[in-house]
Amino acid sequence: MKGFKLSKTALLILATGAFIVVLSGLGITRYGQTSEQESLTEALTLSEARLNNMDLQPYQLQLAELREQLGDTESQLEEAKIRLLQTVISVDVVDKFYQIAEYHEIIVNSISTTKNQTEIYDGVSCLLITINAEVIGDLSHVIDFIHGLNNNFATGFVLSAQIKIESATAEGGTTANILMVAYTYEGE
Repeated sequence: MKGFKLSKTALLILATGAFIVVLSGLGITRYGQTSEQESLTEALTLSEARLNNMDLQPYQLQLAELREQLGDTESQLEEAKIRLLQTVISVDVVDKFYQIAEYHEIIVNSISTTKNQTEIYDGVSCLLITINAEVIGDLSHVIDFIHGLNNNFATGFVLSAQIKIESATAEGGTTANILMVAYTYEGE
């Protein structure tokens, strides 16, 4: 097979045919893309119309309610933290009070504490808690107990003590109402 030769006219017709085939392939591809673009544009227009017609008022009200609930919940959380801190401090103070009472053989008949209060002592912010207690025991034990509260309660002191002697012997019948203050550093 010796060379297969085409004339210039045949080559031109062949090139034109190949160009037409390529051009028609591109046209078919573009037609497919155009029809897909039209359907996507139509879907977008429909979605935008639905979105514009959507009533957002109930959702805005619900959002406002949820924000208000969040604010309430955050304030409740802060209150709970404060109550928890107060409870921990109150428990520690009352526990120390009972330890000193046990050491001095005193019966604590009743005890109550106040809410934490903030006081400034020499420029230092402190939490202050007041303890009111009624104790029963021998007169000498009651006096030792009151003295022990002042000496052994490093962060507290007795404000007042009212002693009531029930019997002439003062054995086991002495009652005292004690008002004392305990404080602790209020750190960050």
